[in-house]
Amino acid sequence: MLNARLNTGRGTHQNASGMPASSELDSSLPSSQIPLLTYGEEDSEISADHHALIVPQFMGNRNRVHPMPCSDPSVPLQPRPMVPKKDIAVYGYGSVAWKDRMEEWKKRQNDKLQVVKHEGGNDGGNFDGKELDDADLPMMDEGRQPLSRKLPIPSSKINPYRMIIILRLAILGLFFHYRLLHPVRDAYGLWLTSVICEIWFAVSWILDQFPKWCPIERETYLDRLSLRYEKEGKPSELASVDIFVSTVDPMKEPPLITANTVLSILAVDYPVDKVACYVSDDGAAMLTFEALSETAEFARKWVPFCKKFNIEPRAPEWYFSQKIDYLRNKVHPAFVRERRAMKREYEEFKVQINGLVATAQKVPEDGWTMQDGTPWPGNNVRDHPGMIQVFLGDNGVRDVEGNELPSLVYVSREKRPGFEHHKKAGAMNALIRVSAVLSNAPYLLNVDCDHYINNSKALREAMCFMMDPTSGKKVCYVQFPQRFDGIDRHDRYSNRNVVFFDINMKGLDGLQGPIYVGTGCVFRRQALYGFDAPVTKKPPGKTCNCLPKWCCFLCCCSRKNKKQKQKKEKTKKSKQREASKQIHALENIEGAISEPNSQSSVTSQMKLEKKFGQSPVFVASTLPEDGGVPQNASPASLLREAIQVISCGYEDKTEWGKEVGWIYGSVTEDILTGFKMHCHGWRSVYCIPKRPAFKGSAPINLSDRLHQVLRWALGSVEIFLSRHCPIWYGYGGGLKWLERFSYINSVVYPWTSIPLLVYCTLPAICLLTGKFIVPEISNYASLVFMGLFISIAATGILEMQWGGVGIDDWWRNEQFWVIGGVSSHLFALFQGLLKVLAGVSTSFTVTSKAADDGEFSELYLFKWTSLLIPPTTLLIINIVGVVVGISDAINNGYDSWGPLFGRLFFAFWVIIHLYPFLKGLLGKQDRMPTIILVWSILLASILTLLWVRINPFVSKDGPVLEICGLNCDD
Repeated sequence: MLNARLNTGRGTHQNASGMPASSELDSSLPSSQIPLLTYGEEDSEISADHHALIVPQFMGNRNRVHPMPCSDPSVPLQPRPMVPKKDIAVYGYGSVAWKDRMEEWKKRQNDKLQVVKHEGGNDGGNFDGKELDDADLPMMDEGRQPLSRKLPIPSSKINPYRMIIILRLAILGLFFHYRLLHPVRDAYGLWLTSVICEIWFAVSWILDQFPKWCPIERETYLDRLSLRYEKEGKPSELASVDIFVSTVDPMKEPPLITANTVLSILAVDYPVDKVACYVSDDGAAMLTFEALSETAEFARKWVPFCKKFNIEPRAPEWYFSQKIDYLRNKVHPAFVRERRAMKREYEEFKVQINGLVATAQKVPEDGWTMQDGTPWPGNNVRDHPGMIQVFLGDNGVRDVEGNELPSLVYVSREKRPGFEHHKKAGAMNALIRVSAVLSNAPYLLNVDCDHYINNSKALREAMCFMMDPTSGKKVCYVQFPQRFDGIDRHDRYSNRNVVFFDINMKGLDGLQGPIYVGTGCVFRRQALYGFDAPVTKKPPGKTCNCLPKWCCFLCCCSRKNKKQKQKKEKTKKSKQREASKQIHALENIEGAISEPNSQSSVTSQMKLEKKFGQSPVFVASTLPEDGGVPQNASPASLLREAIQVISCGYEDKTEWGKEVGWIYGSVTEDILTGFKMHCHGWRSVYCIPKRPAFKGSAPINLSDRLHQVLRWALGSVEIFLSRHCPIWYGYGGGLKWLERFSYINSVVYPWTSIPLLVYCTLPAICLLTGKFIVPEISNYASLVFMGLFISIAATGILEMQWGGVGIDDWWRNEQFWVIGGVSSHLFALFQGLLKVLAGVSTSFTVTSKAADDGEFSELYLFKWTSLLIPPTTLLIINIVGVVVGISDAINNGYDSWGPLFGRLFFAFWVIIHLYPFLKGLLGKQDRMPTIILVWSILLASILTLLWVRINPFVSKDGPVLEICGLNCDD
């Protein structure tokens, strides 16, 4: 335990979830007992021939927020057709029998509601012992509607896209048929190499293409969420959320950026008693601790300002930097005055934070000390105790208007020499355990320190999926797309990654859900604990929703195959047995709490401790699905337990990092963690709000971007060489085949760097040797080649159409696929092989050479790194090849231009894809870096030597010798 401001500080942290027992109508009864009001739908108790009207008369002129649902949204409900010649009374309209039936129907509906009132008690709904008015019924029905819905891509867009994919697959077969049967005899090595590369590209395309077969979009209904879980005059029943922010080095991750992220979390549009923010400082830096203390103080002013005027975004740095008219749509008379005052307060806050950063530049010889003179426990980054400080929470600290604030907790886990700490994944698992002890919210949100909440309703968007009573139980996480600030308009190095987030992820959402990308993701805590997804019985006749019925064979979902049926039944039974085992274990541990001396309870307790660790408080917190902490636990005892669960030896001989929490074994722990959840039968959801939920910063200069891609690719190589590789792991679980294709593609893509590098070298070799990888093209071959190129272009165009991606973003993505493939992916492949097979860890240093001031100055920042060598070499040899090829054609005459066009097209394809890389080497246009001058001299030397060696203006048969007629002997 630490003295001074640690652990005692400003107070203690109590239960942040603290939810009372569910008092909602829908949760008080099983779904089968809840009466569904039939607004716009036929009542099940009224026979079809007795229906006459579509909309009941008691709806009156009350406006609905959303249209009434029906079985097919595209087909509106219509009354039965009537023959004009017949009397209207024949159909029941206006007749006495019809009025009697309507009165009887309304009476039955009222009786059902009275039954619900008596069974559910006073907390079961909004009855309060009174009969509901007709005007209240539509609102109650609105609260029972689904909280979200799928929006399939229109058939006019998706059907041509699927047809082009099938057509491209057929053309690809014809292409390989021609390539294999028509080898190039005089360049057999070049031909064979090119065919092998093309086969690999085709397999890679299949792995990438078919998971995008049935993309979907989603729509959420925030008003329905409020109607269901936020009753007027009652405490909010929205679930609690624990939010994790991770940071390591405050010198590389500026504290001001982290502070803005924390402020946007504290000001989120969500009940304050349901939000707890945990900041993980894995570098144990006193600078981060002090900056967080200042942030907590500034939050007392910033949070009420945000909620009073409902501003967006709620990160002050980006709010005050917006180039918009902030007076628009603001009618509050005090807004202008308070905004100016708040901007002055924020400028003072920035001065304080920057002053802390300036002070931290020079570390004292004896290390840092706290205000009371006690040495800072984190002076030794690799050897320090665990630290927890509760800045905000239930400790009497309120905002300037006297309102409660969300909890804010600083956490730095213990580190000792000789222990493996597992970097970010280990820090996240420590936060899981700390939050489970202190607040134990059923849902978790993790964001990087530079990803602030841009949409204050982001948590509500996620709860529309997580808390949906029909489909939410099987959702393990809700992933939001990453959006970025500070990127140049042209996005030279594809930092926005729009193609992945707006095309690939939408395709995965139509299968089993998107992959986890490391930030901006809301988790279900039970899914992170390694539990299997609940087994839901499919209604009869339900078919697979990952593909249309006519092509279910593509994902092995055909119900006609008897063996597949047996296998699915066997898998289903095994999952049910596993779920029953888990339930039995939970029942036993519950029995252990009530009867701690029974033998079965002791055995179950030992099993859970082997899985979760030696903390009875944490083990007990894993039992309730709705979270919450014991009401009788004192804050001091919870803090002591929280210190214990972040000790460096807590995870020894447990399943943390193997089956529980963030999974270890790769620097890209996000892919592994999501993959394990999908293998347990869970599904994920992709949510794209109209206003981006989160925004962050991205490296925009070439070298930093390449190093970022290097890290991602290295993680994929580590997963490929581990036991968790999706090629051979997770069979017999709940992972769908097309989802597996996507995961295989996510770990295989670095291996594409080898055939890609070879293929980009072939044009230069062909131009220098005069050979080519394709024989003389016939008319049939020309048609096949043209068909292949057209199908590739058509696929890209249709993807841009249904994904809403611009052609600039699509083309930048294609260019950087080549740039990253021949540099970062290649280095990651060799580095991963050395690390996994030989245990050798290598690193690539980046040295800054120059920088410019001004907007997007980092774009022109040139940093030399080893990653620049392969693409630079490719550029040089292809440019040399083009010069040599054209010179040779000029020398040999008209007949040599025909074969040259194919080789030139091949070379220009490589040069155009590497063009952004060339611009990055040149830096800003008004000067040339010294390194470029060196490369230019080298290039000129190579060109000169090749020119002399080839002698383009000399006949291939050697010099022609003729008798001049002079007698040299005289």
